[in-house]
Amino acid sequence: MRPSAERSGQLRWRQVLLLFLLSLFRGALPDQIRYSVPEELAKNSVVGNLAKDLGLSVGDLRARKLRVSAEKEYFTVNPESGDLLVSDRIDREQICGKKPLCILDFDTVAENPLSIFHVAVTVQDINDNVPLFKQRKIDLKIGESTKPGRTFPLDPALDLDAGANSLQRYHLNDNEYFDLAEKQAPDGHKYPELILKHSLDREEQNYHQLVLTAVDGGDPPQSGTTQIHIQVTDANDNPPVFSQDVYRVSLREGVPRGFSVLRVTATDQDEGMNAEVTYSFHNVDEQVEQFFNLDKRTGEITTKNDFDFEVASSYTLGIEAKDPGDLAAHCNIQVEILDENDCAPEVIVTSVFTPLPEDSPPGTVIALMKTRDRDSGENGDVYCRILGKTDFLLKSYSKNYYKILTDRALDREETPEYNVTIMATDRGKPSLSSSTTITLHITDVNDNAPVFQQSAYVVHVPENNPPGASIAQVSASDPDLGPNGHVSYSIVASDLEPRALSSYVSVSAQSGVVFAQRAFDHEQLRAFELTLQARDQGSPALSANASLRVLVGDRNDNAPRVLYPALGPDGSALFDTVPRAAQPGYLVTKVVAVDADSGHNAWLSYHVLQASEPGLFSLGLRTGEVRTARALGDRDAARQRLLVAVRDGGQPPLSATATLLLVFADSLQEVLPDLSDRPAPADPQAELQFYLVVALALISVLFLLAVILAVALRLRSSSSPAAWGCFQPGVSSKSGPGVLPNYCEGTLPYSYNLCVASQSAKTEFNFLNVTPEVAPPRDLLCEDASWVPSTSHGGAEGPFASDTILKQAPPNTDWRFSQAQRPGTSGSQNGDETGTWPNNQFDTEMLQAMILASASEAADGSSTLGGGAGTMGLSARYGPQFTLQHVPDYRQNVYIPGSNATLTNAAGKRDGKAPAGGNGNKKKSGKKEKK
Repeated sequence: MRPSAERSGQLRWRQVLLLFLLSLFRGALPDQIRYSVPEELAKNSVVGNLAKDLGLSVGDLRARKLRVSAEKEYFTVNPESGDLLVSDRIDREQICGKKPLCILDFDTVAENPLSIFHVAVTVQDINDNVPLFKQRKIDLKIGESTKPGRTFPLDPALDLDAGANSLQRYHLNDNEYFDLAEKQAPDGHKYPELILKHSLDREEQNYHQLVLTAVDGGDPPQSGTTQIHIQVTDANDNPPVFSQDVYRVSLREGVPRGFSVLRVTATDQDEGMNAEVTYSFHNVDEQVEQFFNLDKRTGEITTKNDFDFEVASSYTLGIEAKDPGDLAAHCNIQVEILDENDCAPEVIVTSVFTPLPEDSPPGTVIALMKTRDRDSGENGDVYCRILGKTDFLLKSYSKNYYKILTDRALDREETPEYNVTIMATDRGKPSLSSSTTITLHITDVNDNAPVFQQSAYVVHVPENNPPGASIAQVSASDPDLGPNGHVSYSIVASDLEPRALSSYVSVSAQSGVVFAQRAFDHEQLRAFELTLQARDQGSPALSANASLRVLVGDRNDNAPRVLYPALGPDGSALFDTVPRAAQPGYLVTKVVAVDADSGHNAWLSYHVLQASEPGLFSLGLRTGEVRTARALGDRDAARQRLLVAVRDGGQPPLSATATLLLVFADSLQEVLPDLSDRPAPADPQAELQFYLVVALALISVLFLLAVILAVALRLRSSSSPAAWGCFQPGVSSKSGPGVLPNYCEGTLPYSYNLCVASQSAKTEFNFLNVTPEVAPPRDLLCEDASWVPSTSHGGAEGPFASDTILKQAPPNTDWRFSQAQRPGTSGSQNGDETGTWPNNQFDTEMLQAMILASASEAADGSSTLGGGAGTMGLSARYGPQFTLQHVPDYRQNVYIPGSNATLTNAAGKRDGKAPAGGNGNKKKSGKKEKK
């Protein structure tokens, strides 16, 4: 416990001493940046952030060009982070030797502006060296008559470490006769001495072997050992003796080799061979043997090499004098080296700022240099000057640094190149000097900026342009020559976002052509502005700016979009209600649409594509307003559907459709039940398929009916007459009572029965006569008076030939109504809307004749009911303007058994012409009518 406590106390004392020395050193160099690193630090290890400690910004390091200026660069500066890094191996013992404080001084230089900083790095010692003895074995001869207490100096161990890691102590293995003592030389080195404790007896023991150990103060400590072999000899009473223990000598560093330094002398009181003394170096460094020679016989010391005060200023020589009986004496010689002015000053140019622009102002730094003189005192004091008359000044900057400045404005045309010579001289006697020459080139100045042909450009680009196409070109000129006149183009500003700019446009740096990087969309970006810069390649570069405004033209690439009516959540169209009493012009709803295009491409028009009732609603061409065109009629459906198309004004136009569902109702409660039962809108394609299937089914049914009818007619011709009745040719049909007594209102008191034969050329008619109560008993149709049907209910049948069938002539034109008598609003403008009905017997008979004429035409099977101008639609009964809404429908009392023909009144009957296949009969019928 006690040795460890002593070791820790010594370590604290050394730390306090080291801090004290550092404080003294810091006081001597207050302007230095100081770091402390251990020796043998790995390469590229970080010492510290030099840029931060100097107050420099990391972003300015490249521009400032921060670097280390030293004789041997153990360190370097990282240009990215500003860290001071180890660039070479740092061996404290090689750099500083035995100096207790090892400091590496160097300078760091920064430019723009020029600055010099002094840096001191303290190298801390590590325990990387083991104490070593020069000899692994030490041989001693000691006479048996040697008295106890006699000391024998031994060669010390060498430890290259310093401070606490250096050699600290010696110890000897336990023995009976010898002990160990530590001595300190004048230079501070420790060496061991062997002390004789008891008298030796050669006869008892003539040989002794000891182990000497040297231990340093490292943690953990390291040690080295050597063997001591002692031989006990006969008596040699007197050892050699030097005249003095310490000799002091001064030498100039310029003394030649072989120069005699000193002669040492040792005397021995013995006689004969025991008085002969030999000399040797004892306990010296290797450097001593490199610079000094010792004559073993005479003891003369001479120089062996050239001394350099700057390497070592003093040496300590240990000399040993020994007689043949191995009795020895020791002394020390202190040699001090005196400095001489033997080193000429050096001029080191650290920076030259060439070429130099001709417009550099006076006082511009063109070079940075420093001086160095390895001598000391006045021999190392250096001053500098510029030789000759020049346009430059030399100014001391810091310590041994100088900067060269311009004294006036430079003119390249006058002097394109300067050679500046700087001479450095020391103050030694005699003085020594040296010089160096700096060559400075003057460059042309970029004093002309590029000029655009226009200060502002405007370009029109249609949208949907192909990506990569050129949209514009700008051009600028520069009258300078070389790189100063080479112009490059770039985009420096825009009203677009910086991240989006590169995706829209780019400019060729060489030609100034502006390219579109993407297809423009007028709806997203209608215009944007760029700031183009033309920049020359001068230093510093000059530039000019021009604006380019890009106008994106519109194309019809967006179809209209319907905002209202919107679709429901399930995708179905919503409905709008219309009051039932809505008058014409009532605003029902409005179709709202927008178009993302602009101008004519966004001019919308509204059109009706499909409507349930085409004339019920009107649509504003430009407004999209849906209004009622007329009042709702009784026959109009309560639910209406409009399909509206919205077209823009582009070429070609684009369109969109909207479906309007309109419901006529006076309240929402009235609409809801109807809408809940409303089937889902059918697919138009499905409806078309349904109609096609229905049409095909109808055609098939008609075809089957026609086939059945043809078969029936064929069977009729081959069966008995009694089975077919009135269908037999030449046989008339049987009639019943003429008129039913209870006829309905709205029907004439006549009954008709029509039979059609199977041959189209022959037709038989049997008309029931009028009852006596309402008509005169006369034959209206039959030419033969013998054929008059009986009025009795039994009614006997009278057969007649088909050749005698009477034909009805066309109605007399005198029976037709005049324009004023025609019923309905279409007869005359002043006519009664309800029409005029026949009100006398004569008119009734005329109407009967006209109906019979229509029946005769129907029997011919040449027209259909309700078709043409003479149809049973009664448009020709009283005139062209007479319609079914004015006269009751009498077709229910006229039937055609066995035929699919319907009643019609051909236009030819009005002209008195008979149809084909019945000409003769028609004429006879006409005569009868006249009667």
